[in-house]
Amino acid sequence: MATIDRQAATLALAHALSAAERGLPVIPLSRSKLPALPSPHRADPKPALCRGECGLPGHGVHDATTDPAGVRALFAAAPWATGYGIACGRPPHHLIGIDLDTKPPGTDSTAALQHLALRHLFTIPETVVVITPSGGRHVWLTGPPDTVVPNSASRLAPGIDIRGAGGYLVGPGSLSGQGIYRLAPGTAHLGPAPCPRTLLNLLTPPTRPHHPQRPGGHHGQGLVQFVLAAHEGQRNTRLFWAACRAYENGMGEELNAALTEAAIRTGLTPREAHATIASAARMSATR
Repeated sequence: MATIDRQAATLALAHALSAAERGLPVIPLSRSKLPALPSPHRADPKPALCRGECGLPGHGVHDATTDPAGVRALFAAAPWATGYGIACGRPPHHLIGIDLDTKPPGTDSTAALQHLALRHLFTIPETVVVITPSGGRHVWLTGPPDTVVPNSASRLAPGIDIRGAGGYLVGPGSLSGQGIYRLAPGTAHLGPAPCPRTLLNLLTPPTRPHHPQRPGGHHGQGLVQFVLAAHEGQRNTRLFWAACRAYENGMGEELNAALTEAAIRTGLTPREAHATIASAARMSATR
């Protein structure tokens, strides 16, 4: 197993360096598909709003870099990393990931995306497509530099998750606990294509008015229930989305404990839950 892990780590670094050469900011990932480096603020009593200003690695997607020396340093600090993540929403590509999941069983997210395309009259261009170990697909698109695409889970349709600003995609060649992420046949020579304007409009809904509510209110309880309803593969995404909404509505601190408890009940560890909520807090503070 140790030999296999060393080989996987070497391959992950090679793939990450290749992606960085193409202008894609990368971070090392563990087999769980989470950032391999733990947060230096994980022992803090409250989520830290540090995005790397402390100078230490371990800030998730905020560590992402295209600098070869920086990439090597991150992987040297995480020799157990067997994959790499590509930060979305970052220049020069401003990557947008359309995650077509296969869960829960019976979900046909590919058909759902085709239905959206027919309904709203847009076409997905030829672009990079990554096949996940579970049989899902990650469709890579690029966005304009002046548009922030948020992360979302099943908002467009069941099984369609969006990786935008503050999110990341597992890069092709990465090894997770479920298997290897691979480029779809016929897409290896392609670069990420521009997102159709109509689809981009669907991905960037109008900003809603700011109406702070108490955690005992309907909205707060709804966010907690949203996290509790997460299936495997959705837990971090749902927690991140719910925490972002909580902080945007001025009740992040008050809902922190409830969201953490809900995330742990779905199977996340306390460290994973705290790290995800801290990332949402940083993202909301940036906005």
